[in-house]
Amino acid sequence: MITKMKKYTFLIMSSAYEQFLLTLREAGVVHVTQKANGLADNAELQATVDRADEIRRLLKQGATDQLLRDKAEVEARLVALRKEAERVALWGNFSSEKIEQLREAGYDLHFYTCPESKFLEEWGIVVAQQNGSVYFATVDALPENVECCQPVVLNKSAQELEKDIESVNALLVAANARIEAWQLANMDALAKELQETEQSIDFQRVSLSGDTAAEGALTLLEGFCPADQCEALNATLSQTSCYYEAEDPSKEDKTPIKLRNNWFTRMFECLTGMYGMPNYGEFDPTPILGPFFLLFFALCIGDAGYGLLLILVGYLIYKGKLKIEMFDGLGGIIMALGVGSTVIGYMMGGFFGVDLWVASWMPQGAKAIMFKTLFGNESGMIPVSAMGQDFDVMMILALVIGVVHICLAMTIKCICSTQRFGFKETISAWGWLVLIVGGLIVLILSGIGVFGPQATSILLIAIAAVSALGIFIFNTPGRNPLINIGAGLWDTYGMATGILGDVLSYIRLYALGLAGGMLGMAFNNLGTMVLGETPNVWRWIGFILIVTFGHVLNLLMACLGAFVHPLRLTFVEYFKNAGYEGSGKRYSPFKK
Repeated sequence: MITKMKKYTFLIMSSAYEQFLLTLREAGVVHVTQKANGLADNAELQATVDRADEIRRLLKQGATDQLLRDKAEVEARLVALRKEAERVALWGNFSSEKIEQLREAGYDLHFYTCPESKFLEEWGIVVAQQNGSVYFATVDALPENVECCQPVVLNKSAQELEKDIESVNALLVAANARIEAWQLANMDALAKELQETEQSIDFQRVSLSGDTAAEGALTLLEGFCPADQCEALNATLSQTSCYYEAEDPSKEDKTPIKLRNNWFTRMFECLTGMYGMPNYGEFDPTPILGPFFLLFFALCIGDAGYGLLLILVGYLIYKGKLKIEMFDGLGGIIMALGVGSTVIGYMMGGFFGVDLWVASWMPQGAKAIMFKTLFGNESGMIPVSAMGQDFDVMMILALVIGVVHICLAMTIKCICSTQRFGFKETISAWGWLVLIVGGLIVLILSGIGVFGPQATSILLIAIAAVSALGIFIFNTPGRNPLINIGAGLWDTYGMATGILGDVLSYIRLYALGLAGGMLGMAFNNLGTMVLGETPNVWRWIGFILIVTFGHVLNLLMACLGAFVHPLRLTFVEYFKNAGYEGSGKRYSPFKK
């Protein structure tokens, strides 16, 4: 639900404006309407924002630029030395000093490499052979016409370079120590400074949002407060010298949005925020989004064993036992998704890739509530006589869920749009709702024997006639009927192609669940093949490694798909048919 708001207009003496803002900030319940150009027009505020960005950068990188450059230079030297040590390692433990002494005595050693197939023994002494190449040394330089040989420069041996590497490693340890010392001395102070700087930015932005009047003597400020907080705010304002008025927001006001939901729905508000907060006159989609997203996620996972793992992970995150930054504060929703996946996964018959519905050790009573038992037959298929073939029960279930989801979206659109814009502006939407939802209801009731063939025909004709009037004749009251008919035909084309595509999109719920189950089963089969008919310790170790790695990988991929695709079904198929705009602004009160 969307919390009801009150719009406040404050009139303050400019001389007392700053003190009034301090009082308003202490109250901490008013969302101040800020000017869009307040930042660009004020150099002081821009400087404060730049300082905050600089502090965030320092906190993120954990050191000054100079300390990081010093460390990077040492690391680059270390990489170069290791590469050089690897290059000269095959030349053995030679002494660069003795080579230089020989050179001074008139014996100038030369080192070469060439393909093994082209090497001649008279060229020199072979030091090493590797990867089809020969590495050799000679006192006299080879003639220039021997192009197959490449000279090699040896300044230090690998053993001598290892000593240099140890010295540079010591420099790297010292560089890391300087960074750690800087962090101990500065990180807490920077975090505190960032908090103060952000509060200063917030205060300056609010301060710049006031409009001066009476030649600068008065300042006008606007804001919004939740209706249930108005009494406390009014008591605070009565102690100031400001004049204020409180009224209901108009349609033109950009009223901030504060959602108010129960403990279950509140977990899914983060998903609503990902798309966009509702406008003040819109509906809060979270109470519908939450249960359907949970159902979609569970169908995509399709495995009770994976659901139990998600409950465990969510619980550890919720209790702070498992620290994963990207999942911070999401332990509750992960547990909820795990519970849903466990229940739906059991009903689908999946448990770590094992099909419970065909397992001989599974009691028959435990299979009574599985989907294949409730809706299918021994093969898990539903016969469709009109098409002369059978369809998988999960595929039919996914399509039915899609039809229900879209029909619900269309119903919500009609009701909420009528509340916002009036019935005249939504006649076309009501026409489509009567045609699609009304037609489906009549066909379902006819299929179960409530209506006979004649009554069904009459009801369908009546529904078609009423819908046609709304879609083609009265879709825009007051406009030329011929134009309305043309607009209705175009709308019909869009609806016919769009609705069909939207419903078929829900097959992804069936496909993802099927793919995850088959992949889990494949890893089980691989493990069983390794185990064999005569298992021993090593075979058991191989079995455990394959099954563990396989199911962890499958769970991670399943969770990714189970998050992305249900989110797409919600953001595209559902929100489009529900007419949800999601362009509202989140309620952000001016407070410390």
